[in-house]
Amino acid sequence: MGKRQLGNRKPIEVAILGGGCASIAAAFELTRPRHKGAYHVTIYQIGWRLGGKGASGRGPAGRIEEHGLHVWLGCYDNAFLLLRQCYDELNAKAKAKGRDAKKRRRRNWDDFFLPDSHIAAAGTSAHGGWINWAAHFPPAPGLPGDAIHEQNPFALSHYLARAVSLLRTLLLGLETFRAAGASNASADIDQDADTDVGQDDPADIAARIADLLRVGALASAAIAVEALALVEAALRSIPKVPESLLLTVLEAIASALRKQFEAIVASDDHTRYQWEVIDLVLANLVGAVRYKLLTDPRGLDAIDHLDHREWLRENGASERALSSPFTRVLYDTAMAYEGGDEGRPAIAAGAALRGTLRLFFTYRGAMLWKMRAGMGDVVFAPFYEVLRARGTTFKFFHRLRNVRLADANELAPGEKPYVEALEFDIQAETLEGREYQPLIDIKGLPCWPSEPDFSQLKGGARMRREGRDFESHWDRRKAMTCELKVTRDFDFVVLGIGIGALPHVCGEIIAANARWQAMVERVKTVATQAFQIWLSADLQELGWDMPPVTLTSFVKPFDTWSDMGHVVPAENWRHPQPRTSAYFCNVLAEPPREPDADDIDYPKRRREEVRNNAIEFLNRDIENLWPTAKRRGGEFRWELLVDPDAKTKGGKRATRGRFDTQYWTANVNPSDRYVLSVPGSASHRISPLDNTYDNLTIAGDWTDCSLNLGCVEAAVMSGRLAAHAISGLPALEDVIGFDHP
Repeated sequence: MGKRQLGNRKPIEVAILGGGCASIAAAFELTRPRHKGAYHVTIYQIGWRLGGKGASGRGPAGRIEEHGLHVWLGCYDNAFLLLRQCYDELNAKAKAKGRDAKKRRRRNWDDFFLPDSHIAAAGTSAHGGWINWAAHFPPAPGLPGDAIHEQNPFALSHYLARAVSLLRTLLLGLETFRAAGASNASADIDQDADTDVGQDDPADIAARIADLLRVGALASAAIAVEALALVEAALRSIPKVPESLLLTVLEAIASALRKQFEAIVASDDHTRYQWEVIDLVLANLVGAVRYKLLTDPRGLDAIDHLDHREWLRENGASERALSSPFTRVLYDTAMAYEGGDEGRPAIAAGAALRGTLRLFFTYRGAMLWKMRAGMGDVVFAPFYEVLRARGTTFKFFHRLRNVRLADANELAPGEKPYVEALEFDIQAETLEGREYQPLIDIKGLPCWPSEPDFSQLKGGARMRREGRDFESHWDRRKAMTCELKVTRDFDFVVLGIGIGALPHVCGEIIAANARWQAMVERVKTVATQAFQIWLSADLQELGWDMPPVTLTSFVKPFDTWSDMGHVVPAENWRHPQPRTSAYFCNVLAEPPREPDADDIDYPKRRREEVRNNAIEFLNRDIENLWPTAKRRGGEFRWELLVDPDAKTKGGKRATRGRFDTQYWTANVNPSDRYVLSVPGSASHRISPLDNTYDNLTIAGDWTDCSLNLGCVEAAVMSGRLAAHAISGLPALEDVIGFDHP
């Protein structure tokens, strides 16, 4: 067998391929002090920076330039846990080294994360035009990453009981419902129906539900709402309360509510939007019970063969609710459009429902957390510093070319296949073989630049003139090649690159393994586009009359916008400093044909496409968000854009060419593509715990980590599972929410 055993005196050599969230999480776990030097980790990274799809850089004026919109959710417990531990360790090491007072200033994670409670959805008004529906989500107890003391908050019965409670709150908040006399409805049924019902015996709950059904009381919408208190208690008592009885009462409640409210909400935007949310919650509750998800050992995975809209429609949701912004929010947030085609929305019902339930009912602190600087600055620079201090080796400018398996004909009987060699192109060499120093200082904060430091590289000036793109899949220029051999250079491999790149680097595995073939075919990805603008006017001057928000379900090609004005102070602007900054993102449609392998200009052409999309969007659609951002009957007010190289504000004659001073990106590299959760794909994901290969595990939000959505939390969970596959730690029960339904 080709790998070292844990009993060897030398540390086990672990080669981690890629430097995104999953890889960093795996490295962080494997290098914890509890392992006492058992593992030495080397991270091999294409280009000059860590982060993968979460990478960011600093451009002109030290401005933050992201791959897209990076916002963390308050339910990202694994991600926040590791990040908080990273910051604690960073501060402890700084204090131990006795640095001077200025440099010893603590860098606390919550100094760099801004709680954000305002979320908006854009939709069409019944009277024409666009209307924005905004919600403020109150702070929840604790902070993300705190220890969880509640008994299994990830249980489906807990989620659904919380959903019923939310449903009752929404219904009682409807003015039309209150006008119908619902506030006095409790007099019409057992006075104890809403008093300490959660403490009742399950048999009594079932009997009371049966009584309501027998007398036909649920034909009244008002009484149906009061009956939801019984449903909430019944959900917590499954299977003692029969699912058949629960389904019957839920269907009766849904029928009564829809009959009363469908006819009266069509012309009132506010009431219509409230009802659409209620309609969707009802459909999910009915479906969860109809499909016996509470007792099915597969949990929510049992409905992953269905698209989420299909699931909602099947369980009674109206067509209006299915086309509402509250349904589109899910698809837009998850970039859930196959091929980048807005006409092909697709997300697995189980994955969608799991993500939604976890977002609404397990967030802590705030529902959203925005970073006060770039994700590279706030997340990946601290992890780089801590990992480097722990002895992790970083090999930048290493493009993985091939993961080579040992010859199957040479394996001993019963011996598992294993990785024999890793083949790389070395994109650039440093001067005199020095270690590449990747970080720069912006206002005292270590940051990643938006381009490499060519002065550290052999032939750097020539590479700069050539426009060398180290992160491009199609720019294959290299300084040399290298081959790493098992036992000599590594013992274990963590494959942490994006699934879109696997066909290009894991051809041998895919050809030999039917499960890998199915995974790369069925787990889809999509290219994305994003742009950022810096403005000389604040949002109020532009006509936005709500608090700063993250908004989605807007028009394509940029359906998601976030106000990011809070990051401007972290940048290094001269006069004039922008008053605010705005980030926009969306999927990017696939080209008619795949680019050739040597089409070095392909990324440049796609960036030009994004540029044109952004200019058209600002001219055509932005006034629906910012009413004063356009000239009357004309174009976007291009003079609003702040040029990082200009000494004065743009004049009234500024044209669309001024957009070229801003930032935009086309994320078309195979490893940069966003991972989708299309119906029927989850069963083809492979777990980091899979032991098919003796010295190989995988990590990424494309693996089977139980969350199975394209997000930071899924990637971190996967990285922790990969570390467990190698070392047995962390314990599986310590991977938060790993085995929830």
